[in-house]
Amino acid sequence: MVLAAMLALPVGGRARDVLGVFQGWGAFRDSAQARCFAISRPLAGGWEASPWRPFAAVGYWPKRDVRGQLHIRLSHQLADSTGVTLSIGGRRFALAGGGADVWADDPRVDAAIVAAMRAGQLMSISGRAKSGGSFTDRYALRGAATAIDAAALGCARLKGL
Repeated sequence: MVLAAMLALPVGGRARDVLGVFQGWGAFRDSAQARCFAISRPLAGGWEASPWRPFAAVGYWPKRDVRGQLHIRLSHQLADSTGVTLSIGGRRFALAGGGADVWADDPRVDAAIVAAMRAGQLMSISGRAKSGGSFTDRYALRGAATAIDAAALGCARLKGL
């Protein structure tokens, strides 16, 4: 429930609606932004010293026809001109981005990642930190599929707003 309380805090004066908390994943609706998302924070293991809150999220923006878009805020800022590798089970995906934020290059890759998340137990994101050395953020996937579904359903009515 700590995850839900942390993420439902008002942003810009408006609270997010909690759609549900499923294991370590939460689903939220932000009507002011016309978006919904499933989100989790990484398992313990070094990110706690990060100057920001790392997360993995799958978002929906009905007015933009965006469904199941992956966004990851890393625990470390990426070294210049580097990417990260997301691993779920035996599948690997190269993610693009910069700073501490990464995502898939296109909707087909997003869909493949979400499908792997639904079937997997653990997701890891590895890269090279700007401060030197490598890092890996790990996420438990138990509850992810249900949170992703709750986010999709939570935004089903927002398209017409």
